[in-house]
Amino acid sequence: MKTKAFLELSDVKAMAAAAEAEAVANHWAVTIAIVDDGGHLLWLQRLDGAAAVTAHIAPAKAHTAALGRRESKAYEDIVNGGRTSFLSAPGIVGLLEGGVPIMKDGFCLGAMGVSGVKSPEDAQIARAGIAALAV
Repeated sequence: MKTKAFLELSDVKAMAAAAEAEAVANHWAVTIAIVDDGGHLLWLQRLDGAAAVTAHIAPAKAHTAALGRRESKAYEDIVNGGRTSFLSAPGIVGLLEGGVPIMKDGFCLGAMGVSGVKSPEDAQIARAGIAALAV
């Protein structure tokens, strides 16, 4: 039997704080979501000024990144590349850039999803948050 790493609350708080700092430094009003490896919500933080819909989009991006173990942008690229049938994939709804998996030793610990600004900027915030974990 193998030992499995998992996110602890202190990890989640550290990542959320780093993501918030990145967003605030750039004056970006976003929602930050962190999920475990099964896509279950561990953290949701909507910064002042973020649109209400971002509280739905950020967790969806994180969920997609965690279950797929890849950035949600990969799925956006698949659909934009013409494979629209992928839109029918069950349980996968966050098909926009901004969901980034949290990987350690080849295993997915979860993911961070961000919504509220341009998609590359959402992903930038997520990566800054994950970098605080130093996995």
